[in-house]
Amino acid sequence: MAFVPGSLLTLAAGAVFGIASGTLIVIVAATVGASLAFLVSRYFARALVERRIEDHPRFAAIDAAIGRQGLKIVFLLRLSPAFPFNLLNYALGLTQVRLVDYFVASVGMLPGTLLYVYYGRVVGDVAALAAGAAPEKGAADYAVLALGLVATILVTALVTRIARRALREATGE
Repeated sequence: MAFVPGSLLTLAAGAVFGIASGTLIVIVAATVGASLAFLVSRYFARALVERRIEDHPRFAAIDAAIGRQGLKIVFLLRLSPAFPFNLLNYALGLTQVRLVDYFVASVGMLPGTLLYVYYGRVVGDVAALAAGAAPEKGAADYAVLALGLVATILVTALVTRIARRALREATGE
């Protein structure tokens, strides 16, 4: 909500709390923060936006499309890391999307959250190992870690591509 880079906080959560607890903490905090930004935007700026888009039929059409398919569009936007979430939270508050759709669609942040929490855990493990504080791990542990990293990157790239394609189709671009 305060334009603090969520990616840094998510990495830290992975390093400090681990994958499961870090993901839970981040997804709850991110959803609450995003919803607060949405509400601030909705109740303090929506009227101004409505007046401005009256003269721009394309913006009005996009706003109406987002209102009709809010859950789907917000979910797809949340899946794609290409859109900066901080700005997106405020921008979506200016649209006709319903708060309940916005809130439910925030589950789309989960794949990206898992990725960053996982990276944070890896960085935390490497830092602990370098400091001599980490217990020794065998080759199998590192193989699983590397495989998980590669799988996470591939899944995130695939989900991003699918989300972008679906957004283009939903908005008619």
